[in-house]
This record gives sequence, structure tokens and C-alpha cells, in this order.
Amino acid sequence: MGVASAGDPLFPELKRVASPSHLLPDDLLAGAGAVVTFFLPFERSVGLSNISGDMASAEWATAYIETNELIRAVCAYMKGWLEAAGYRAAVTPPTHDFDDGALMSAWSHRHVAFVAGLGRFGLNNMLITEAGCCGRLGSFVTSLELEPDIRATAEACLYRHDGSCHRCVTRCVGDALFTDRFDRRACYDVCLRNERLHASLGAADVCGKCLVAVPCAFVDPVARRIAKNEPSRA
Repeated sequence: MGVASAGDPLFPELKRVASPSHLLPDDLLAGAGAVVTFFLPFERSVGLSNISGDMASAEWATAYIETNELIRAVCAYMKGWLEAAGYRAAVTPPTHDFDDGALMSAWSHRHVAFVAGLGRFGLNNMLITEAGCCGRLGSFVTSLELEPDIRATAEACLYRHDGSCHRCVTRCVGDALFTDRFDRRACYDVCLRNERLHASLGAADVCGKCLVAVPCAFVDPVARRIAKNEPSRA
């Protein structure tokens, strides 16, 4: 879990780095005190199931759908708990809260989680937490004042740490991810193909190939390397 003060100066910066229309905590809840974020990692078996082939596995699609429902449930529970305690809270959907044209979210759980110190961004544009990037993020805003977490200054992505890995780029099946740019439309086209493939399961516009069979799938690989006192491999 990561906590950020609603007044953190990085929140206005999200209008520049995430989306010009990105909401601020006070936009979701007048008088916001804190933003709480959390990461729900997938089972390793789910990640392993998604390694082979160009299409997302049924297990990956199912985990995406079920975890989104779990995020909704967690946020709804916390909202009710906070309100019963005399505070206010606001929640946003775990996904599908974006402009279909720009493909940008009005409230990016990834960027909010970065502000809250939950992790650092990798080359694959995913947030790498202590438990890696294979999973889903949720967040909610509350009027309760909470002590913010300290953001890590060390990179969690090996490419950004010492240039020693760009496996997520080679894992991309849609020619969307490069070391110097990201084609979000090409990425989303792959996600839509998977949604059609797994239509019987629900709304699963996913891919996840750049999150599996990579060093950051289930751990922070930079922190692990430092803990083991291994030299950089640039």
C-alpha cells in the first residue's frame, strides 16, 4: 500500500506527464486529505500462462476481470468503513475510465501509485512495485489526513538503472513498445483483439506480454540485485 498527501505537488504534474485532463484529488473529493493506493499481484501461475504465443492466455484475461472486481470491492468496502468512521471518501473505476480517442485516463492508478511511493515506472510503462508489475492497481481518495509514504529515488527498472535489460521491448507483440517511444494505439489494438478472443469471459481488453518473462514480473529486480551486492551489467 502507498499513501500520498492530497496536496502533494506531484499531483498537478500529472496533467503534464499523464494526461492534460487528469483529475486532482480535490476534483474527486472536495477537501481531500490523502490518496491511498494498493497493488494486487497476480499468482505466478497466471503470469507463466501468458508467456507463450501472441494472444493473452485465458488465465490472464480471467485474472484481469476478477481482479478488477476485487479492486471495486476493496474500494467500496474502504469507502463504507471510512464514512462509518466519520470521514468522506471517493472511488474511481479500476479500468475503462479513459478517453477512447486519446486513450488517456482521467485518473491513472499507475501514476497516482507512483506519487504515493508504491513503485517506479519501468520501460514497459508499468509501475514496478516490491512485488513486481504483474498485477493490478487500485486507489481511493479520503478526507482523512494520513502520513504520506516516502517515494523511492532508486530506479526499479534494470533498463533505467544501468541499461542492462530491455526484454519487455522484445516481448511486445504489437510493435508498440520501443526504448524511446510507446505507440499506445498499436498497444490498444492488440488489447482489443484479445478482448474479442475472450469475449465469453467478459471485458478483457488486455495483453500483458511485456509484463511476463521479464525480470520485473514479480520482484523489483534492481532492489534484488543491490541486496545481493551484484554489480551492474551495463
